[in-house]
Amino acid sequence: MEDFVIARPIISAAEAAAMVKAGQVVQLGGFLGCGTPDDIVHALVAMNTGNLTVVCNDTGMLDPKTDRQTGVVPLVLNHQCSRVITSHIGTSSESQKQMFSGELAVELVPQGTLAERVRCAGYGLGGFLTRTGVGTEVQDGKQVIAVQGVDYLLELPLFGDVALIKAKRADKAGNLVYSKTARNFNPLMATACTLVIAEVEEIVEIGELDPDDIHTPFIFVHYLVQSKNGGRA
Repeated sequence: MEDFVIARPIISAAEAAAMVKAGQVVQLGGFLGCGTPDDIVHALVAMNTGNLTVVCNDTGMLDPKTDRQTGVVPLVLNHQCSRVITSHIGTSSESQKQMFSGELAVELVPQGTLAERVRCAGYGLGGFLTRTGVGTEVQDGKQVIAVQGVDYLLELPLFGDVALIKAKRADKAGNLVYSKTARNFNPLMATACTLVIAEVEEIVEIGELDPDDIHTPFIFVHYLVQSKNGGRA
């Protein structure tokens, strides 16, 4: 394997953030901050790249007592998101505030549907049928298809320009291993975007990872970032 696998470039968080352009669709891994590439997020805040459409499970958590920020919150606070496609914003008061003011467009998608839409993009599928949301606001504007007398919604793939993901370990080829529940949206997003940048806690030599432990193969990953802050990956 070492003879034909090319090592992926290891870049800084700032270099990774510079690859994200205004107006792009960014798929950002994590579940309430678990599995979010925090170093890249903070570097992106420093870049002040705006008008982003962010695809994420949630918009993070903002603790009003301690001002602790997790997940997407720093980007929202810095007004860099024009739109989020997410399953909920209930743990981020700033997201709610911007939604009600009209500054932030919010597309709420049932969590399982959101994950499956990302998976469809990565797996080359044209969409999928689900009963989730039938007869609710989720149905608005979507095609309803009856199968054996039962109505289903046609949900379409959700592609991204850039995936910013977080892993526990990687080898220099870009094979990724996630820790426990950080295997949430990260593996799916790695397949669904044109550019994939993985922030990683530990980077080892090619061949050191057991192939049976690898969750995301190197073919999906373009750049690695060595995490400085560790975190929940």
